[in-house]
Amino acid sequence: MKWAPLKLHLAHNEPNPFNPETTIRYTLPATSHVTLSIYSVSGKLVRTLVNRTLGPGVCEATWNGTDDAGSAVPPGVYFYRLQAGSPTHVEKMTLLK
Repeated sequence: MKWAPLKLHLAHNEPNPFNPETTIRYTLPATSHVTLSIYSVSGKLVRTLVNRTLGPGVCEATWNGTDDAGSAVPPGVYFYRLQAGSPTHVEKMTLLK
């Protein structure tokens, strides 16, 4: 069996909508610096989940609906952005209360 090379992929968070937490999975084709961040619909940075160099493979991060200060954010729509080289990938999720 021939293996296909990995591609940078950002999956939909699970579950979505969510309360109290959700898991974000992504695949890296090579070692790279990864930033996975959560943004409000107004574009404000809410939380940085990952900001480090990671090796190739499937990775995941969990978000519990809090900001970088540890405070609960209001229910609503949020965006998560994966940067690991180029291009940047963005997906949408909904936090319920």
